[in-house]
Amino acid sequence: MNDASWRPGAALDALKARADLLRTVRAFFDARGVLEVSTPSLAAHAVSDEHIDAIEVPGHGWLQTSPEYHMKRLLAAGSGPIYQIARAFRDGEAGARHNPEFTLLEWYRPGFDLEALVDECLALLTPLCAAGAERHRFRALFREVTGLDPLTATAAALADRATGAGAPAGLSGPQAVDYLMATVVEPALDPAVITVVVDFPGWAAALAQTAGDDDGATVARRFEIYHRGLELANGYQELLDADEQARRFARDNEKRLAAGKRPMTPDPYLLDALRAGLPPCSGVALGLERLHMALSGAGRIDQVWPFPRDRA
Repeated sequence: MNDASWRPGAALDALKARADLLRTVRAFFDARGVLEVSTPSLAAHAVSDEHIDAIEVPGHGWLQTSPEYHMKRLLAAGSGPIYQIARAFRDGEAGARHNPEFTLLEWYRPGFDLEALVDECLALLTPLCAAGAERHRFRALFREVTGLDPLTATAAALADRATGAGAPAGLSGPQAVDYLMATVVEPALDPAVITVVVDFPGWAAALAQTAGDDDGATVARRFEIYHRGLELANGYQELLDADEQARRFARDNEKRLAAGKRPMTPDPYLLDALRAGLPPCSGVALGLERLHMALSGAGRIDQVWPFPRDRA
C-alpha cells in the first residue's frame, strides 16, 4: 500500500457536484409529491436474473442489487408514489464504469403507464443534461443499425453477426441480440442527445409486462435511457401477476443453472405482495454515478465515486 492510497479518487469539486445533484433530485420529487423511502440493503432474498449476481453475506442473507422488491411491497401496502436513493451491490461488476457498490435512484408511479414515466424521466434529465431527446423502438433501431430484425432473424444469422462483432461462438438468438445491442447498437447512438429505447424483445421482460407490437410479436413494456455513451436508466411497466412472476423466477433459475450459476430462492414476500395486489404502476432505476459521469464528462467511475473497490 503506497502512502497516497488512503486519498479519495474523486476530487472535491466532484463531491460538491454530487451533493448538488442529490439536492436537485430530492427537490424534483418533493415538488411532485413523491415520498422518499428507505428499504433494507441486506435481506433474506435476492434477484434471480441470470445476468445479475448478488453478493452473499453468510448467515445474514444478500446485499440487495436493487431496492425493487421491497419498494413493491410498500406499493402493495398502499404507499402511493415513492422514490429512493439507495445503495446497491452487484458481484463481478468492477471496471472503468462499474463498482460493486453503487447508488440507484429508483422510483415508482402508481397510475402511470410507460409513456408517462418516460416523460417524467425526461422532465428530470433534459434540464440536467442540457440536451434534447430522441425515442426509438428497440426493433426498428436494432434493424436500422445491424440490418437484422431481432424478433424474426434466425438464431444462426444473429449469432454470425455477433461473432463478426467479436462475440464468442455458440450464442443463442437472444444472447446474440443482447451482445449486438451492447457492442454495436448502443455505440451508434448520438451521444449529444438523450436516447430512449422502448419495447424490448419479450424475452427481456424481466419484471415488466408484455404486449404485442404492430406485427403481433411479443415485446416487453420496458425502456432504457442512454446519454453520452452511457446507459443511465432502465424502466418497466410493472408486472402485476404473481403467478406469472413465479413462472419467471423458475425460468430465471433454469437459465442460471444452464450458465453454471447458483439458483436463487424466489422471494416469497414479493410474490405475496403481488397476490395482495400491486397497483398498476411503472417504475425506473437510474444509476446516479452514471448520471454524474455523463454530466461531468468523467470517463471513470472513480472520478465521481471517492472510494472505489481498490481504495475501499
